[in-house]
Amino acid sequence: MTDHDQHGTTSSAALGQQHELRHGSQRAVVVEVGGGLRQYWHGDHPVLDGYPADGMAPAARGQLLIPWPNRLHTGRYDWDGTSHTVPVNEPDQQNALHGLTRWRSWTVESSSPTAVTMRHTLRPQPGYPFALELEARYQLDDSGLTVTTRSTNIGDADAPFGYGAHPYLTVGTDVLDEAELQIGAETWLPTGPAQIPIGRESVADTPFDFRRRRAIGKTRLDYTFTDLERDAEGRAWVHLTSPAGREVALWVDRAFAYVELFTGDTLPDVDRRRRGLGVEPMTCPPDAFRTGEDVVRLRPGAFFEAQWGIRAG
Repeated sequence: MTDHDQHGTTSSAALGQQHELRHGSQRAVVVEVGGGLRQYWHGDHPVLDGYPADGMAPAARGQLLIPWPNRLHTGRYDWDGTSHTVPVNEPDQQNALHGLTRWRSWTVESSSPTAVTMRHTLRPQPGYPFALELEARYQLDDSGLTVTTRSTNIGDADAPFGYGAHPYLTVGTDVLDEAELQIGAETWLPTGPAQIPIGRESVADTPFDFRRRRAIGKTRLDYTFTDLERDAEGRAWVHLTSPAGREVALWVDRAFAYVELFTGDTLPDVDRRRRGLGVEPMTCPPDAFRTGEDVVRLRPGAFFEAQWGIRAG
């Protein structure tokens, strides 16, 4: 059951408070649980393959992935000479998946009809004995949706940190096969057991070369892309287009060196497979806490800021 609380705000047992933002023909809904993005509409068209107002976010839909994105194999990592173990929540592959804040309640720091800032304090805990103050601001304006996060180390020790997000884009096609994809990425990360990267390869002459826009077809994607092409503002883009010409584009700033693309072929809900394209901006690759690759060393009092957004037309 979902209850109306005040104008623009509803609540449900599964998701807590939900905040609807509006700007012109755009609407977005941000939720308390996980501080994530449940829905985004442009006019009558959904931009996200979201989820209902009274249910848990399935398959990480719209969630923020902190303090690491993607997979951490076995949940074990070393940091400054100490070994840590976080809970494994993908038991079939023995991975700790998508960080620690997905199911935590976030509070509203500030809000307006077009924007909301969510806040969460991640306290020290077994496996991650570090303290972070987290803010996520969702803003609608003429350019679309912009998501700005700031993560501050409020503890007294250097903290390992990574960040990602998990929206699923749609352009209204029944399945992704019919949609066209473009991402200016030179490199992809093939994976081995447990979907952990085993190297880096050029996308040239592979099924994963989408540097020029082309149909997704039957291509199955659950891979990380990097060496991203950027525009004059330092943004890298992922474009999804329907045969009818509808387009949704997700951009990331320079904080994100990696983007995971996921066609949803392995989702437990068969009806949701290949319905939306998971486009996951990430500051570090999968298994980064174990490899150390591009993990941010967040010193006491320091903050890390990152920005990504979505445009629809």
